[in-house]
Amino acid sequence: MAASPFVVGIDLGTSNSAVTLTEFDAESPSRIDVLQITGPNRLEAKHALPSSLYLSAADEFPTGAFQLPWQDESPSWTVGDFAKSHGALVTDRLVSSAKSWLSNPHVDPRSKVLPFGSHIPEAEKVSAVDASTRYLSHLRAATLHTEREAGRDRSLENASVVITVPASFQEVARNLTVEAAEAAGFAEVVLLEEPQAAFYAWLHRVGDGWREQVSPGDIVLVCDVGGGTSDFSLIAVTDTDGHLGLERVSVGEHLLLGGDNMDLALAYIVQGQLAEGGHEIDEWQLWAVVHACRQAKIEFFSDPNLTEIPIAIPSRGSSLIGDSLSATLSRESVESMILDGFFPLTSIEDLPSDDASGLQELGLPYAADPVISKHLARFLTRSLANLQANESLQSLVADRGNDGFLRPDAVLFNGGVFNAEVVSERVMALLASWNGGEGVRMLEGAEPDLAVAKGASVYGRIRESGQGVRIQAGVARSYYIGLESSMPAVPGFRPPIKALCVVPQGMEEGTELVIEGQEFGLVVGQAAEFRFFSSDIRSGDEGGTLVLNADRELAENACLQATLPAMEGFPPGERVPVKINAVVTELGHLQLWMKHEASGERWKFELEVRGDS
Repeated sequence: MAASPFVVGIDLGTSNSAVTLTEFDAESPSRIDVLQITGPNRLEAKHALPSSLYLSAADEFPTGAFQLPWQDESPSWTVGDFAKSHGALVTDRLVSSAKSWLSNPHVDPRSKVLPFGSHIPEAEKVSAVDASTRYLSHLRAATLHTEREAGRDRSLENASVVITVPASFQEVARNLTVEAAEAAGFAEVVLLEEPQAAFYAWLHRVGDGWREQVSPGDIVLVCDVGGGTSDFSLIAVTDTDGHLGLERVSVGEHLLLGGDNMDLALAYIVQGQLAEGGHEIDEWQLWAVVHACRQAKIEFFSDPNLTEIPIAIPSRGSSLIGDSLSATLSRESVESMILDGFFPLTSIEDLPSDDASGLQELGLPYAADPVISKHLARFLTRSLANLQANESLQSLVADRGNDGFLRPDAVLFNGGVFNAEVVSERVMALLASWNGGEGVRMLEGAEPDLAVAKGASVYGRIRESGQGVRIQAGVARSYYIGLESSMPAVPGFRPPIKALCVVPQGMEEGTELVIEGQEFGLVVGQAAEFRFFSSDIRSGDEGGTLVLNADRELAENACLQATLPAMEGFPPGERVPVKINAVVTELGHLQLWMKHEASGERWKFELEVRGDS
């Protein structure tokens, strides 16, 4: 019997968030329509909650304008539909893309810097964790309210709660997501990679028919293009004693590239039309156009019979005639921009350009190259190198890596952009062109819009009940801790930093690993620097593998300045001999323990740690 009576699945998206609920005796997840502010003193339940936060100015709205049924007092801020639409007109007070800020390596996600670059008072700003907490708090309260209204007075204390994150999220961002969930009132949450959630939703939707669409030895590409990110994963179909299984074997880089980029590109088309007519628009108006183009894109994808949509541009200057300007966005221009600008038919050797200006604004680390085709090529190329490095995965690459990339057999699409058949057909044509004209199968039965939230619920039920097909995944990349080289000092030369693999790729939840046969010197009693690294292409590294030049070979995730408590018998600054023990908890959190064998004294690091906590 399952320990939890039901499962809540939450897709905490960059642009939109959604929630589903699954009873253990129900056939399918139920979508929760999220009650939210759609205008001052106006409420409406919608399929999704826009991941937008609006921080209103003093006296901008009357008291009570943002009152929700579950609140005693009306706050001065709101999340969701009205925050998004009104914030598009007052961008200085709009917080968006908080999820991307959680994974920003250059700005502390706990710092109150959002809206980034805004001129509002510093005291009014929020952090990425704060914004994420408010979205999750709203989803939690709205779910309970909806259930009460339906006559079901629930508690989430004993529910299984699954929140999805990009497969490409590093541990810092994963841990901060958990932190936000706990602050929002969730007692305990499980994280699930979004491409896996989409796959679980597909498995549930097609039922036993999934075995008719894939075969042992197949590799499935999950191509997930969301509002703010593009996320790629490869899932292998395995056969163990006649039983089909699934294993996630590769994940991509974290790409801030998706539907938001497309909306901006369409807005530039409209801006060009206006310029040709002698009208220049300012930055405020441009972002209003972006919002209008986003809505137009959704309408085009939803209605194949639409040929054009009018775009109204608000005016706020006497130089413009009338109350607003207008332009027209045609289906042809939308499809041309998206297909040729983001999904052109490039070659497999045509990888994304990393060229960037020597000096940039300290904002989000957006992908420098907007061509998703090139990023997909790099993912498949890097995936081949990753699987070739692991002896246990050699059979997957034996006959599919001759052209320098890992050829998938089938594709599962996820993300609203794939509601447009022309986009999914373009990606299929792209893959076929890389494969010498041989087509790749598209898995039938995908549901691009709400699949992630539904898949989260499906996974939660499988996890609780132990019944159903489960994707074998484990840790998505290998993790390392930096080591100072033990060698004589030389003037003008700093020894390269070494790195010790403490968590190999694929290490399962609920397992631990001790680096046997080695001890390391741990500085206690005085400030010291600890550096953490990772790699998504070194699947062959085992616990204890030493990488000689970490700065060149690995990606650095965090640099922690910390003073560990001194230990009796060891003066401050003296190195204590310790063994290293890595633990992946049942919830997928990574912990690193340093143990002094003789005394039993232990020190713990969370690999997710950032800053000085």
